[in-house]
Amino acid sequence: MNAIATTAMNRQDFEHALRDKGRFYHIHHPYHKAMYGGQCTPEQIRGWVANRYYYQINIPRKDAAIMANCPDAGVRRMWLQRILDHDGHDGDEGGIEAWLCLAEAVGLTRDEVIDQRHVLPGVRFAVDAYLNFARRATWQEAACSSLTELFAPEIHQSRLDSWPQHYPWIEETGYSYFRKRLSEARRDVEHGLTITLDHFTSQADQARALDILQFKLDILWSMLDALTMAYMHQTPPYHSVTDQQVWHRGL
Repeated sequence: MNAIATTAMNRQDFEHALRDKGRFYHIHHPYHKAMYGGQCTPEQIRGWVANRYYYQINIPRKDAAIMANCPDAGVRRMWLQRILDHDGHDGDEGGIEAWLCLAEAVGLTRDEVIDQRHVLPGVRFAVDAYLNFARRATWQEAACSSLTELFAPEIHQSRLDSWPQHYPWIEETGYSYFRKRLSEARRDVEHGLTITLDHFTSQADQARALDILQFKLDILWSMLDALTMAYMHQTPPYHSVTDQQVWHRGL
């Protein structure tokens, strides 16, 4: 049995422990491995894009919640850039618009993505749990939950490296979101990691931070579990009683 830590880790070891959580990042999920391995059908790619849109549109809402709970103007000024990255600003249409371009590039229409008709209940519940956490947690805890960005550049690069080869039917214009996030995610990591290393200094706090990061990893993994059931196993919600998409689209 592993001994329970009773002393806090130093800054270097704590950062290593946070980065070690990358073993559970959703790049290792079978659905994602199938995507960058060229094994997904067009329907499976489109299902992922349509469902992930719900996550994308809630990122700025999550960041706004962090800012609302943060009394530090300096932190708010830096965190504001994340909202601008997704919602857009003068000279930059933003990540949500880039995601809609990806949707069109894979053969979806804007209307069917924006109206969320394809968003599975499991995906919606997972994303809503993340947003609700950001609203009720301390701003430092919510900032810590964003540290899955530590692992994000690898996942974006894997798509850029493999998708054009495996899915030539996807229009080139669709890849702008992944290229954009390569640099943005690295910048965001530096800020979020500094907040976490500075704030979570006791043993109990560090254990809490690692659990928060695992919670966020659970969110991302659970989203792909829902997609696997619907698009790989062909068992979407209520499949045993109807072939209609009867699930709600948000309350």
